[in-house]
Amino acid sequence: MNTASPRNPHQKLLSLLGITTPIIQAPMAGVSTPAMAAAVAKAGGLGSLGVGATDAAGARKMIHETRALTGKPFNINLFCHVPATADAAREGAWLNYLAPEFAKFGATPPASLNEIYKTFVTDDAMYQMLLEEKPPVVSFHFGLPAQEKIDALHAAGIVLLASATSLAEARRIEAAGIDAIVAQGIEAGGHRGVFDTDGYDEGLGTLALVRVLVERTGLPVIAAGGIMDGAGIAAVLALGAQAAQLGTAFVASKESSADAAYRAALAAESTRPTTLTRAISGRAARGFTNRLTELGVAPDAPALPDYPITYDAGKALNAAAKAKGNSDYAAQWAGQAVPLARSLPAGELVVQLTAELKEALERLSGLRTLFG
Repeated sequence: MNTASPRNPHQKLLSLLGITTPIIQAPMAGVSTPAMAAAVAKAGGLGSLGVGATDAAGARKMIHETRALTGKPFNINLFCHVPATADAAREGAWLNYLAPEFAKFGATPPASLNEIYKTFVTDDAMYQMLLEEKPPVVSFHFGLPAQEKIDALHAAGIVLLASATSLAEARRIEAAGIDAIVAQGIEAGGHRGVFDTDGYDEGLGTLALVRVLVERTGLPVIAAGGIMDGAGIAAVLALGAQAAQLGTAFVASKESSADAAYRAALAAESTRPTTLTRAISGRAARGFTNRLTELGVAPDAPALPDYPITYDAGKALNAAAKAKGNSDYAAQWAGQAVPLARSLPAGELVVQLTAELKEALERLSGLRTLFG
């Protein structure tokens, strides 16, 4: 990576990450692909792979596939949630509640639910794989792993990022020696990165959160949430962020693994509203409203199992419905600015975003004349 000292303070993070444009493709587990990450990297941004939904062998394969496509830096994202606690009573109640929905498609709920994703906090195989493969960048979501893992990954020459939804989380990230903070506003699509799901979530928006973290921490800040075009990137850079992370913007790219129904939802002339829901996975996540999100807020809805045990039920129900041509139970994550979505190849989108950013910065520069 380029480690030369940059003249512009906004270039510090870009130099650290080895990128030429302040655009980071969000590591959307289940949607991001090696082809997407490589295309973004080739265009000068930081491509990302979400490996929270796979095991060490699957993650290693994705790293190898990405390296076969590009020699540029890319990011591997890991989930650091508290391990789930099984509760047969809660799980049974949720399955019974969903049984009539399964029946609509001639299916029955699974007999039991499983913790389908392993947290990096306890995944020693994933940790060892990272030390062996040494991906250029690793990022954490939902919290942080043990300090010894952070120190070892750093010692292996890996740049580390972590998401925060509050100043308190950001200060924990800074104290752990992480290199940069991803400031995830409430507008963001996908899973909310709160550390403690039982604690109070203020729901800070991206602009407020970015400005607070820029002023109250000493780390570079990457803005995430509700950013879909160059003007949005310019706005967060003006607030002091050194880069912007975009997720929903890349879902419709040809390199995405999103299915036809997901792409149709993004391209609809009048997009459905988004909502924060726990009903799909067991953790708060923003996506298009659908039948499953409605069920989650119904007055008679029972308590949800832990994340990701709830996800096991949601995936089973979606599979039953999808087999009958119905996508009303799918996890179609999307941020609040989804009406601005467009379908471009990932590399072309980075080029377009960079051009829009330059135009927006020129407009901002022109506004100076209004104030002398």
